Amino acid sequence: MAVTADSTIADLLREKPESAQVLFRFGMGCLGCAIANNETIREAAQAHGVPLEEMLSALGIAEA
Repeated sequence: MAVTADSTIADLLREKPESAQVLFRFGMGCLGCAIANNETIREAAQAHGVPLEEMLSALGIAEA
């Protein structure tokens, strides 16, 4: 599965477990968050006030 900005946080963590460290750097404690199952990377960035492009670049994934 290709992970994009519209993938859920849970999908991201399943496909790229190492991304947890990147999320932590951006102030996101998404590992234990119940919202991670349904919230997209794009939505999480917006909710946490993180520039989407910056986070996607750090995660090494495409926007769409």
